[in-house]
Amino acid sequence: MTVLELSGVARHYREGDGRLDILIGADLTLAAGETVALIAPSGAGKSTLLHIAGLLERADDGEVLIAGLATSDMSDNERTSLRRSTIGFVYQFHHLLPEFTALENVALPQAINGLDRREAERRAAELLDYLRLGARARHLPSQLSGGEQQRVAIARAVANAPHVLLADEPTGNLDPRTAEHVFATLMTLARNTGLAALVATHNLDLAAQMDRRVTLSDGRLVELA
Repeated sequence: MTVLELSGVARHYREGDGRLDILIGADLTLAAGETVALIAPSGAGKSTLLHIAGLLERADDGEVLIAGLATSDMSDNERTSLRRSTIGFVYQFHHLLPEFTALENVALPQAINGLDRREAERRAAELLDYLRLGARARHLPSQLSGGEQQRVAIARAVANAPHVLLADEPTGNLDPRTAEHVFATLMTLARNTGLAALVATHNLDLAAQMDRRVTLSDGRLVELA
């Protein structure tokens, strides 16, 4: 089942009197449970692509379909609602709320989505246990290691059971051993739950462990061997 499809996606920005084309007819399909690595140099448009795929930014042309739903003509409120229920995000820096515990950071997105607080915290505790962070649930981010913080960020990203996980250099700020552990956690989660994952990374060793690899070339997505 295809859960994310980009069809002819284009994005450009004004640069003085000219135009800078970032994406030109980018196409991509992502199936449930599939993991895809996005490998490209800095400035190639990886973050722009992820923002468009995640409905954080609108394309200038083309279509983004989430679970078969076309999104280009949706209102901002409709896009926000769809994003909250179907897409999770993980970034290079964890962006955890420093005044809240790990448990509260994971429960918060569920509460925002309308879940009762007690139920949100119960589900958050289960998720942290699954990611082997149960003993750290009541700790503040400042009391967690870098790898633990990033695993909490992954838990937060999947708290609302999204169909798609979009990750922008999720291990880029970690040492190699911790990066491997965090990456393994992410891959296990995707394969055990049917979550589709599109991960931008410079780490070729980690990318090699994913189902497919793509790159950006002259604004288009190209499959890699």
